Amino acid sequence: MVKRNHKYQSGEGAQYMTRKAAMRKLQLSMQDFRRLCILKGIYPREPKHRVIAQRGSTDIKILYHKKDITFLLHEPIVWTLRDRKIFNRRIAHARAKGNSKLKQVRMANYPEIKLDHIIKERYPTFIDAIKDLDDCMTLLFLFSTFPATKVVTRDITSLARRFTIEFMHYVIASKALRKVFVSIKGYYFQAEIKGELVTWIVPHYYPFQPQRKEYVDFKIMKSFADFYTIMAGFVNFRLYNSLNLVYPPQFTVSIDSEESRTSEEIFVSERIAALNTDLLRSDKPGVEEEEEDVDLQLLDNDKDSDQIRKLREEALGLKKLKTLFKGLKFYINREVPREPLVFIIRCFGGRVSWDKNLFVGATFDESDESITHQIVDRPSLSKQYISRDYVQPQWIFDSVNQRKLLPANKYFIGAVLPPHLSPFNRDDAVYVPPEEAAMRDGKELERQERTEGVSDDEEEDLEMEEARKQVQLDYALVQAFKEENAEAFNSGEPVEDKNQENEEQSASDGEEEKASSKVEEKKKKMAVVGGKIYKENLREQKQLTKQEEALRAKMVKSRHKKLYRKMMDNQKKSMKEANLLKEKRQKIDKQKRLEHVEKSKAERKRILAK
Repeated sequence: MVKRNHKYQSGEGAQYMTRKAAMRKLQLSMQDFRRLCILKGIYPREPKHRVIAQRGSTDIKILYHKKDITFLLHEPIVWTLRDRKIFNRRIAHARAKGNSKLKQVRMANYPEIKLDHIIKERYPTFIDAIKDLDDCMTLLFLFSTFPATKVVTRDITSLARRFTIEFMHYVIASKALRKVFVSIKGYYFQAEIKGELVTWIVPHYYPFQPQRKEYVDFKIMKSFADFYTIMAGFVNFRLYNSLNLVYPPQFTVSIDSEESRTSEEIFVSERIAALNTDLLRSDKPGVEEEEEDVDLQLLDNDKDSDQIRKLREEALGLKKLKTLFKGLKFYINREVPREPLVFIIRCFGGRVSWDKNLFVGATFDESDESITHQIVDRPSLSKQYISRDYVQPQWIFDSVNQRKLLPANKYFIGAVLPPHLSPFNRDDAVYVPPEEAAMRDGKELERQERTEGVSDDEEEDLEMEEARKQVQLDYALVQAFKEENAEAFNSGEPVEDKNQENEEQSASDGEEEKASSKVEEKKKKMAVVGGKIYKENLREQKQLTKQEEALRAKMVKSRHKKLYRKMMDNQKKSMKEANLLKEKRQKIDKQKRLEHVEKSKAERKRILAK
């Protein structure tokens, strides 16, 4: 008897299940199911054929893979969540009876969720945990700015504050910071830890405003925070041990005092003061520098290879970057955001301080003559010292990104700052800002400086003048060519044909006329004729590219067509975004030119009026 295959019993119909069916199978509520999936790292899947996966249903449903749900059946946290449900019912029963003693006893025995085994399960190696540090640190830095609420308790915020400060201290001690950037969202930092690039965001400090439940679900965010706090504790412990630093670190200032819980200013000042202290080491200083010197000596042995040469240049650049601010002392004014600047300056070997009467943790006063730079963010200062440079905060960020100390004259008090370029732009990016392209190419930079602040008419005159110079140069080259070959032109002989004389001597009298006619034809060919500009037909070019794309699409295999369409859609989307950015930049540049022209006209009228 032949076995009959029933519909949706095999293939995609049997591989997926809806969220409702998964919750029924696990016997969990929506809140507990969401929390379990977040902790275990299980997310909904997108099937290839949704109608088959949903067993004929056409409406869109949240689908999970069947293997993921069966994997959750044997999780110990499921039993803890069920026990919590029972304890919640018992606590509510004791509260209803008014028995406070029984209620306290049951709350003391409330089951806790242990996540140690999940950390080991999701991150088998330490490098896997470092690869996931981006989201971890971004979320913890966000939670470290929250006050205690009903959902986000004081324990979570204090743990987030402690782990973020410990992580920043590790980056300072290992000098692992590579790139920084300021945006509307906050401060972007990128560090190289164990060969992996970790990028996180530190938000700007604003007063906390309660959000509506429709916009932010803090219960879901709390589940992520519970997992990432445990993960950050394990990672920080391993990172500190790798540098032989004492863990947990001891700070001279309390980072979670009673005063800081009520005042945001005190909390921020204590956090920054903790960043400005040195950690205790259990080894001798200078071990890492010796290892770096050994690596550079190994690279010196083979200088012929291009790859080795590039590696050596990169290693030298990193070595200079790690000591970028070594020997420099910075003083930060009260109006400047201190935490990112203190973190950056200390990462690259500099010393930093501020007004000790306003904030705790200052190491030297403003009157110290050894201060080399003072960071100011106001148009003028009443008192200034000759021995130091007064720069705006952007000088720190741009110097780090360009890996050298930039000239301070462009960043003086009241100066119009150059554009703050993002260091995260790729070389193969579709849109490259003009300033970044000019920085990559010196010729573009010179041309931009020449045409900066010039009106449209003056720019056209400059282009016409350049074209006129090119025509004069071409005419001079033609005249020089004629002077060199004047005898050939006068005698009627071709310039490059050296065997022509032998042919004419051996020719008979009857063939002289043919030879002379050939010479005349060659003279005509040698005449200088004005060139014609070849204009491409854009319509034909567009049609050819469309035909090529259609042929390329036909060559793609059927199983790869969906991926090919996605790639082409992403390419079109990036091109569209690049065109929008170019148009936006053109409008801004045009507005600046008009403002400059109006300003120059007003200045001219004012001078003439005098």
